[in-house]
Amino acid sequence: MTALSENLETLEVAIAEACRNASRARGEVELMAVSKTYPAAVIAEAAALGLALFGENRVQEFAGKTGELSQLREGRPGVAPIRVHLIGHLQSNKALRAVELFDAVDSLDSLRLAERLNEAAAKMGKLLPVLIEVKLSREESKAGLEPESSEAAQLLERLPDLDFLQMRGLMTIAPFGVPDEETRACFRSLRNWRERWAAMHPQLSFEVLSMGMSGDFDLAIVEGATRIRVGTSLFGSRPALRKN
Repeated sequence: MTALSENLETLEVAIAEACRNASRARGEVELMAVSKTYPAAVIAEAAALGLALFGENRVQEFAGKTGELSQLREGRPGVAPIRVHLIGHLQSNKALRAVELFDAVDSLDSLRLAERLNEAAAKMGKLLPVLIEVKLSREESKAGLEPESSEAAQLLERLPDLDFLQMRGLMTIAPFGVPDEETRACFRSLRNWRERWAAMHPQLSFEVLSMGMSGDFDLAIVEGATRIRVGTSLFGSRPALRKN
């Protein structure tokens, strides 16, 4: 048994326990393997263990892995292709490349970016699933839309007209190093905004709540996460990115 397979087995036990504690079925929570900074060979090993959904942070970094992953992304008879989502901040001038590379963008944080992604997807004849990233932490380093901002309101009003974007839900990152109750409050807030916006915009889908990472996914599951994003607990300590 490899280190990765051991980590996955341990992680699955922890996820199942968190689901039981929340009186939820394990099938209600999707596991995204956050493979940023790890080479394509590690992604291939994870795919061989049955993982099918991966998260990457940077357009340029993932572009260097695509050649080695082409067969896994195309799928094989009886084996579904892996899906790779962009979960890191995306500059609008990289929208076309992002649409080319990724199966979805989970970090939509402005109307301008939405319009750029829609234009790029239209050129490719591709329907692009997106999540809105919502900023619910006071940390300056956190990206995302302030939920009470005019930008958020404008984006939600405009999304139904962007025919090549498929709104799927919301994503957030909880603050680091805070008490569990503050973390839970962050996740609860995202769920509340989902319910509020779903009532205001019935033409949009809010089925996905992407929240919770290696250190707090159990709390996210209690608060209704439908997708958790786990990297370190699965792959181990991250290798340092090489600076250009």
